[in-house]
Amino acid sequence: MISLLEGVNEMMEILRNQVQEIRYRPEGLYPYGLEVFRVSDLRRRTSREDMRRTYGYTFYMLILVTEGQCNQMLDFQPISDVAGSLIMVRPGQAHNFGECEAWDGWILLVRPDFLWPKSSRENLRSGFDIERFPAGVRIDAKDLERAEYAIQWLRHDAARNDESSSERARHDPGKSEEFIEHMQSHLRYGFYALVSWIAITYRDKGLDDLRKRPALRRFHHFKALVEQHFVDWRSITTYASEMGCTERSLTRAALDAEGISAKEYILRRLGLEAKRLMVHTDWPVGVIADHLGFKEATHFSKFFRRINGCTPQQFRSANGHGGSGRCSVPE
Repeated sequence: MISLLEGVNEMMEILRNQVQEIRYRPEGLYPYGLEVFRVSDLRRRTSREDMRRTYGYTFYMLILVTEGQCNQMLDFQPISDVAGSLIMVRPGQAHNFGECEAWDGWILLVRPDFLWPKSSRENLRSGFDIERFPAGVRIDAKDLERAEYAIQWLRHDAARNDESSSERARHDPGKSEEFIEHMQSHLRYGFYALVSWIAITYRDKGLDDLRKRPALRRFHHFKALVEQHFVDWRSITTYASEMGCTERSLTRAALDAEGISAKEYILRRLGLEAKRLMVHTDWPVGVIADHLGFKEATHFSKFFRRINGCTPQQFRSANGHGGSGRCSVPE
């Protein structure tokens, strides 16, 4: 029995390693947790086929469109972008740059450990939470110029060499640890200045309604719990009990924030994870079903079809090589 369990665990570990994730691997000896470059730069060093694939990332990625138009996909939902469109891609989300190449913009890759911890003094003082940054923002022409200026300075500063010692620079062109630490801190403040300014300028107008603020705070708490427990906790009662509120108030908060019930929010999150696993792994449907807490693969297939309008196999076929991310099969 023990050997059987060990065999299953070994198989699961092998399957986990098949997840198609892009990890943070900067070119050369780049030492910082923030990297800035143009979309056109990425195209030059990446094949057309790879640019059109759907990936998950282990880092945050901000994409600011500065010219042209494109249709990207974020968690299998199309996003039509024009100059001034800003997309925030979070770790684990499914993203596709789309097939259009007649556009350009800036990409900011942010390693999670580059960000301030939620419990840090700076974050508490600023009150800014990167997780609440909107998935998409449309910046007007004047603010786009300001955003590009700030991004260009981040890129410029990240490329600076350590000039603190001319003698050292002659023998060792690399950067000292002290210089790297100071520049990392400088880039962090610059990044937070940029995203907090955008969040303030283009904030959710619903936050201005004092009557809705408690409900929105409750929803964000619920959302965070769902991210942690959506596989194991399917009952609204469990979430309401954990949050110390009624099921009715929790459902009302979800309706105010997302326009759907709390129960439906959990099911959609489960369905999204199913789609991510179908695209980012080679796991058999039965393994995915078990991973997501379904006792039978047939139950999972029925659930998947109800949520997405097609079978798991049809969805995987449609998204095998950077496809559109949508099922063409009606419910």
